Amino acid sequence: MNRSLDLSNVSWRKSSFSDGGPNNCLEVADDFPGIVPVRDSKNPAGPVLLITATAWAEFVPFAARR
Repeated sequence: MNRSLDLSNVSWRKSSFSDGGPNNCLEVADDFPGIVPVRDSKNPAGPVLLITATAWAEFVPFAARR
């Protein structure tokens, strides 16, 4: 089964866990049930990671402790 997401018109937002500096910015896209698209803000044309919502929910508290 080949499943792909059309990310061409996605509204990206900086993750609230990015420190605002020029080198540590993740952008995430909303409105994809069960999936969180993530990309590097420095390379918007680069690859996008598709992370399960469950994995993202487990990652966020870990990132908050940094």
